[in-house]
Amino acid sequence: MESAVFGGGCFWCLEAVFSRLKGVTGVTSGYAGGTVEKPTYEQVCSGRTGHAEVVRIEYDESVITFRDLLEVFFRAHDPTTANRQGADIGSQYRSIILAANQFQENEARAYIETLETAGEFQGPIVTEIQKLNVFYPAETYHHDYYRRHSDQPYCRAVIAPKVAKLFKDK
Repeated sequence: MESAVFGGGCFWCLEAVFSRLKGVTGVTSGYAGGTVEKPTYEQVCSGRTGHAEVVRIEYDESVITFRDLLEVFFRAHDPTTANRQGADIGSQYRSIILAANQFQENEARAYIETLETAGEFQGPIVTEIQKLNVFYPAETYHHDYYRRHSDQPYCRAVIAPKVAKLFKDK
């Protein structure tokens, strides 16, 4: 099994998206990219820890590749807005790829270059690429949030339309 760590706004959204992919064996919401050890949700929400809300995706490389995950990641959020996804504003919602190794970093940089050369987005891609130092799982109540709370207003208004749009052909 391989793993990838991405941040692109609310981790509930990304968890809902990536958990539906064939070859993905697990998705865990959490925090990474900051300076505070073992941050809490409240600390990360303050914007003072440097952490982003992220998901760690466990996947079977023989079924789905890192490049496949990058394709979904860039369709699942707006990589041209710094520190924001929709109504979610703050550095904790930034677009970020936390590379576990040099291969992932190289793939991410090459994919972004491909997107920019093709003019896939209206503005420049602001996605950060950093080395993954440590991933902190979020509190248990965040795990599998969309599946457990799909009737909540945020889930109905934000997550459900995103999932439906991404998987309309499936």
